[in-house]
Amino acid sequence: MKVFYSDHYEFPLPEGHRFPVEKYRLLRERLLSGDILSPDELLSPAPATRGQILLAHSQEYFNSFESGSIDPKIIRKIGFPWSHELHMRSLASVGGAVESAREAMINGVAGNLAGGTHHAFRDHGEGFCVYNDLAVVTLLFQQDRTAERIAIVDLDVHQGNGTSDILKYNRDVFIFSMHGKNNYPFVKIPSTVDIELEDNTEDSEYLERLNDNIKKVVKFEPEIILFIAGVDPLKEDRLGKLSLTKEGLKERDKLIAEICFNKSIPLSLALGGGYSVPVENTVEAYCNTYRAVKEIYIR
Repeated sequence: MKVFYSDHYEFPLPEGHRFPVEKYRLLRERLLSGDILSPDELLSPAPATRGQILLAHSQEYFNSFESGSIDPKIIRKIGFPWSHELHMRSLASVGGAVESAREAMINGVAGNLAGGTHHAFRDHGEGFCVYNDLAVVTLLFQQDRTAERIAIVDLDVHQGNGTSDILKYNRDVFIFSMHGKNNYPFVKIPSTVDIELEDNTEDSEYLERLNDNIKKVVKFEPEIILFIAGVDPLKEDRLGKLSLTKEGLKERDKLIAEICFNKSIPLSLALGGGYSVPVENTVEAYCNTYRAVKEIYIR
């Protein structure tokens, strides 16, 4: 299984910043030390190109972010201070999504140890998202005819407003989102299917509603599923408001992987959010995603 990482593209954050950027490096190290992935399964992707980014984003936004002339109001929405290093890290993260999806089309499953940047809109970023990786992958695949019918299964606890806005008129895209009803973003852009969850939803209700509704994605008959396996529904997550356990999240991921495996639908994984304190809870939950996928695909 090929898995792409970009944590070696470091970018500066002020001391005490609430985004746990160290989780990416810690995850890669834990996947290796726990023998979940082997060194030859981990690859560094080529950064996304300007042309690829412009499939989903305006030229004005890309140029201003690349040069650092970006409107300070947009930077505040994104939540990171601008730096050239952040721009390069964002390109690498999207590059990982592209290469993961291409690998999934060839060998059935692949992953990106970043991404799920679903709050980025065509002309601005927000919510820790600079460029929208899965919107780029979707439009790139449709442009070069790698795949026409694409499903995005977004199980981050926050609704993917940017993805839904960029792809809202694309009839060959099915966006399934299951997220916290009372959580960010407070103005949500409708997906194809939105499942809203009340605060403190636990494993049993979550898995029942997922199992009942994911059939709509299968019925769409996608040529690939792009899966945002966010672990911010975890009960320890600072920004989640739900009450899932690590075991419940692993069952969620096994459910998605099993559907893709049984239906021969290529599966490409993106990390999505995770903000637990301590960060080890987030890292372990991310590891469980890869354990779950391996249990289904490596039998």
